[in-house]
Amino acid sequence: MPPESPLPAPRVLVTGVGGPSGVCLLKALVERPVTLLAGDIDPYAAGLYLVAPDRRVILPRGEDERFASLLLAWCEREAVDVVLPTVDSELIPLATRRTQFEQAGVRLVLAPLATLEVCLDKWALHARCHGQVRTPDTVLVDEEFDPASAPLPAIVKPRVGSGSRGIHRVEHVEQLEPLERDGSLLVQELLPGPEHSLDVLATGDGCVIAVVPRERLKIDSGIAVTGRTRHDERLETIGREVAELIGLTGVANVQVKGDVHGFPALLEVNPRFPGTMALTVASGPDMPWLCVADALGEAMPLQTQPFADVAMVRFFQERFLSFEEIARLQGDVLEPAPVSR
Repeated sequence: MPPESPLPAPRVLVTGVGGPSGVCLLKALVERPVTLLAGDIDPYAAGLYLVAPDRRVILPRGEDERFASLLLAWCEREAVDVVLPTVDSELIPLATRRTQFEQAGVRLVLAPLATLEVCLDKWALHARCHGQVRTPDTVLVDEEFDPASAPLPAIVKPRVGSGSRGIHRVEHVEQLEPLERDGSLLVQELLPGPEHSLDVLATGDGCVIAVVPRERLKIDSGIAVTGRTRHDERLETIGREVAELIGLTGVANVQVKGDVHGFPALLEVNPRFPGTMALTVASGPDMPWLCVADALGEAMPLQTQPFADVAMVRFFQERFLSFEEIARLQGDVLEPAPVSR
């Protein structure tokens, strides 16, 4: 009897490969038994050129109402097994269509829709976790907002959004008077302590198997270029508790900051792979591979994954190629397939 042919390697698509998260995932998975594909909205995205030319795709923006449908059709055509989205605007559209992707044999490494909706609305996240873990005193700026009741000094931030966009500090109640009372802003207690990022991994059934606290030591253009992992029982505990409260599956980045007593308080949760995932992988838990393996139905470890205290410095790296490779992708955004007649 002739030997059985080996099964083809699972095909794994990483989106947002123009950003640090997507590039981190490609680099983390390159030695694993998978075939990597890369997608981005920009033909200049560096991560596209970390895979072979026939495994690159230019995607529409996540805000495009056709995004999920076009991506699903492409995944079916290219026999994609697993999708790892790394762009905030892609998360809700994909989670909404999860059933259709699964029916097509495509697994999404993505938290449940209800979890995403809580994470992407900071007021909803505060309501979910308040009283269960330490959260900053927070007031919603709506029609009932009373500036005199707000904690001062304070941080004013958008209810929805990522990064530091729209965030500013206020010292006096007079600075709160002009705020638009439409429910889109929060006034939050100013936390003076150090800030930490907690990379948390939960299996598909919600079991938290890794929490890795990170300290960002140097930031350049919003990206951590120097950092370290560090053991801290309080940080690890709040990361686990928040993940369980929101029903996390997959990877999320939990942001915390110390209060006046140094106790960590929850700031926000980014329900996707962070841009500094490389540091977490180097410390021990290979979160990208564990997520892919879990999506493929492989058995997950039952015990908490250990990690080491390591530091990271980051630098730019060039990749040289013919411009023809870039030119082929320019204007090559996914479009609906022509209807056969």
